[in-house]
Amino acid sequence: MGQVQETDVTIIVPALDEQATIREVVDRLLALPISAQVVVVDDGSSDDTPSILASFGDRITVVTNPIPSGKGMAIRKALAFATGKVVVIQDADLEYSPEDIPKLAEPILQGLYGVVYGTRFANGMHKDMELPNRAVNVLLRWAVRVLYGRKITDEATCYKAFRRELLEEMELECERFEFCPEVTAKAIRMGEYIHEEPIKYEPRSMEAGKKIRWTDAPEAFWTLFKYRFWRPH
Repeated sequence: MGQVQETDVTIIVPALDEQATIREVVDRLLALPISAQVVVVDDGSSDDTPSILASFGDRITVVTNPIPSGKGMAIRKALAFATGKVVVIQDADLEYSPEDIPKLAEPILQGLYGVVYGTRFANGMHKDMELPNRAVNVLLRWAVRVLYGRKITDEATCYKAFRRELLEEMELECERFEFCPEVTAKAIRMGEYIHEEPIKYEPRSMEAGKKIRWTDAPEAFWTLFKYRFWRPH
């Protein structure tokens, strides 16, 4: 068996019924001016997402779940295929701009940080973000400050970048959207500073297919609390 070729960045894309946007997302990821591996997890899609992904051939790695397993579980499954020095999470919609990924990965590749988050709120909250989502994001920010003594502006951002070995050492247990608070908690407990970089962001409505709801907030707060005294093995 030949040696696995390490790349600079592995971009993990969990996807569930995203036929409207997945082609553009992958096209833009493949066009990035970085050495990147794109791993898309088809998380039990029932629309044309699988056939669209198949059209990319060996330019991307496709991992298939026969039934929906959740964002966290999809990311955990994809990690087994990651070869990049840096791992970045990319949603399968277009709320986030893939062109921001290089500036998230670069500080890690340079050895400056182990964790970089793309903050949506460097200049305040987007005017089109729904009020319940605004409230939850503010409360999550304060929860991190109260529980961990750390000030970050955007705990729930999708754009989270990690040194791959660091992410693997976290022994992730998440299944759904609690991926975000779990990695935030564990990164801090491992002594990592979470560096933030401003990113572009265009909120997607529930009607347009947005999956996460403000009702997912209790699980996020519980996850932050649960890992308050977690220690790596």
